[in-house]
Amino acid sequence: MADQASTIDAVEGQPPIVYISDIHGYIQDARSALTTLSDTDKYDPVVTQDELGTLHWADNDYVLVFNGDMIDRGPANDACLELVWRLIEEAPSGRVHYHLGNHELAIMLPVLVNWPNTYSTSFSTDQRREFLSRIIDRDVTIAYRGHTNIISHAGSNEAFDPAEVNESLRAAASTIVEALGNPNETQVQKRVADRYDRLFQLGEHGGRGPSAGLCWLDFGHLDPSAPNQLVGHTKRFEPVRKGNVICGNVIRMNQGSPSGEGILIETPEAVKFVKRQAKGSVGVKDI
Repeated sequence: MADQASTIDAVEGQPPIVYISDIHGYIQDARSALTTLSDTDKYDPVVTQDELGTLHWADNDYVLVFNGDMIDRGPANDACLELVWRLIEEAPSGRVHYHLGNHELAIMLPVLVNWPNTYSTSFSTDQRREFLSRIIDRDVTIAYRGHTNIISHAGSNEAFDPAEVNESLRAAASTIVEALGNPNETQVQKRVADRYDRLFQLGEHGGRGPSAGLCWLDFGHLDPSAPNQLVGHTKRFEPVRKGNVICGNVIRMNQGSPSGEGILIETPEAVKFVKRQAKGSVGVKDI
C-alpha cells in the first residue's frame, strides 16, 4: 500500500495538488494566495473563510502542500502554524502536507543555525518536543511525490525517494526527542545532522551551497536536468521553470504589494500559477 504521507498514489483518483511555500509568518498574504481558487471560476476552492477570516478546509478533491518555511520574518507566526494544524485536522487523512524547510529545521536542530531573536529559535523545550512529535506522527514531512514532480523545500540534483527521506526525518526526530533537555543534546543534534546530511546539510559558505540538502539548496545550484521537482526556498517574483525544476516561492518578494501572491496547482497534465492581481482579480498561467 502506498504511503499517504509521501505520494499522490495513495489518494484515490488524481486530484489536483495545490502548492504554496515560504509564507514566513505573513498570514494575510497566505490567505490571499490560498483563496485565489475561490475567486476564479476555473477551480473549486481549496479553503473557505468564515466571518472572522479564518481559513477552513473546503470539502473538495485536492491535496494541499505547504512546502516549508511557514515561520520567521513576518508578524503572524503562531497564526501560520495554527492554519496548518487546523487544515491537517479538518481535511481527510493524507490531503494536507507540511514540509520541513530550513526555518522549521531551526526548531528541530538549532545547533545548525545562529539566528538570534527569531521565532524558530525561541521555542521552549516543550514546544520543540511538540513539533518533533508532529514529525514522528507524520504531520510534518520533507517530500511528496506528485503527479509528475517531487515536491520538497529546496530540492536535489540527485534522484531520491520521498518515502525514504520522510522515514529518515522521522528517525532523526525520534533521536532528538530522546535527548531533549539532556546535557548531551548538542552532540546528539550534531550527530543527527551528520548522519542525515542529505536532508540537513547547509552547504558551502554558511548555507545554500552546491552540497546543501533538501532544506537548504539554492535554486541556482539545481541543474536543468535534475529530476522533475517543485521547490521553494529561493525567492522569486513569479514561479520560474529551469528545465525539469520549478521554483514557486513568491510570497516574500511580493509581500507588501497589492498583487503577486498565489499558488501553484499541479495536475497530471500541467503545472499552472494562480495569481492574485492588483485589483483583487485572479489570473491563471502555465508554468
